[in-house]
Formats: sequence, structure tokens, C-alpha cells
Amino acid sequence: MAKQEPVQVIAVTGGKGGVGKSNVSINAAVAMAKLGKRVVVLDADLGLANIDVLLGLRATRNLVDVLDGRCDLKDVMVEGPCGIKVIPASSGTPYMANLAEQEHAGIIHAFSSLADEMDVLIVDTAAGISRTVVSFVRACQEVLVVVCDEPTSITDAYALIKVISHDYNMNRFRILANMVRTKNEGLRLYQKLTSVTERFVDVALQYAGEIPFDDNVRRAVQKQKSVVDAYPNTKASIAYEQLAQQMVRWPLPTSPKGHLEFFVERLITGSIR
Repeated sequence: MAKQEPVQVIAVTGGKGGVGKSNVSINAAVAMAKLGKRVVVLDADLGLANIDVLLGLRATRNLVDVLDGRCDLKDVMVEGPCGIKVIPASSGTPYMANLAEQEHAGIIHAFSSLADEMDVLIVDTAAGISRTVVSFVRACQEVLVVVCDEPTSITDAYALIKVISHDYNMNRFRILANMVRTKNEGLRLYQKLTSVTERFVDVALQYAGEIPFDDNVRRAVQKQKSVVDAYPNTKASIAYEQLAQQMVRWPLPTSPKGHLEFFVERLITGSIR
């Protein structure tokens, strides 16, 4: 029997809201799909979901239906641009934002049944450092932290990194500077964050690049489309294509990390062959 390839699982997070995290998730997913990857986006902002709205998708079911036992995870998937699949959460359902740890685990385990249907899972987390955010981030192999040029963005990104590294022993994070005016501005943001983490936290930060400020992103949002799809030759779209080319080269996991994570069965199978 041929060895099953692991699924690449990437958390897109940011500490604070307003840094463009969901736009990064959507556009990275579409750009990776254009490279031939089968990409699924999980909207893990369980109480204030918006991925389906940003893409103008009509979702008749969501994660609430899965948790309540009305359907399977596969039944809630909706197709987006370039063949990406979206798993929507609910919006305006307060109890979804306060699920117990075993309910988070149930969602994460449910993905095992979908492993053969995707190459990449992008997990778009909520803002902040709630139990829900931490549960999903630590279940992913890669963590892409989105920052923008605001003091609170750097402060909150640092807080998120500190909590996850200190409490859960994750020590590698990739940093993406979003909505920057120049390449140097992006590098400065990364350097600001590293200057703080180097003094207080034992982590390795890797610069994943920058997405330039581009009015076409706002226009795409108004059209309920990804900018990569709606305005393919613009500054932001080209940057997302470069990001996707980098992401598909990130190394795949070879063994489990020893705690709850997506598709852990494949990693265990692979490690004992």
C-alpha cells in the first residue's frame, strides 16, 4: 500500500482583528489552488464567521450542524473560486465562540475523514488569544502570523506568540506583513517583532514576506471576490502568488508532535513505516 502524503495544515492568525487575516487566508488559498493544490479553508472564527460572506458563497449548513449531529463535515463544504473548498462556521451564535476543549477536538478529529480530498488545509482563526484560537493554532503544523503597521498589531502578535510558545511548546512562527507601503516597511515590522521576542521568548521567527497596500483588495471585497481572482495582475495579487509559491515549498510534517493536531493518523502511520 502506497504511503499517504501528509496534508499541509497552516493556521493564519494575527492576535488582533483588522490586520486582514481572512483576506490573507482566502487569497493564499486561491493562489495555491492556481498552482494545482487542492485547498480547503476552515473558517475557525466560530462565533463571527465571515469567509463565506467575503466570497459571496451561499452556505446552507455550517459547523453548528456538524456539532449538533445533523450532517457530516463533508456536507457543509461549499466550493469557492478556482475550486477551493470552504468550511463555514456560524455568525452570531455566541455558544460557538465558547466551545469546550472536547468540542474543538471533535472538529479537529472530524477532518480525518476528508484527508484524501485535500493537499492543504488553511485554518483562518478568530482574533485574540482565546481558548478557541489556541486550540486551532496548536493543531496546525505551520503558523502564519499576520501583522500590520500598528503598535497594537505588534503587541498582540507578540502576546499570541508568547502564550503559544510558553504554554504549548511551539517555537516556530512565520510572519507576514500585510498592507505595507514598501518592502522595507514590511521588513521593519518583522524586525520590530523579532526585537521583542528575542529578549523575552525562546522562539524562531521566519519572515514570509509582505503584501502591499492595494486599493484593489477593497474593491475585491466589495465584489465578494478574492483579489487574486478579481484583479489578477495587481500588486497584491502578484504578492499573493509569490506567497503561495513559497507556502507550497514549506516542509511537510513527518511525525506527530505529541498533542492534538489535524490528520495525526497519517503522521502516525507514516512514522511507523
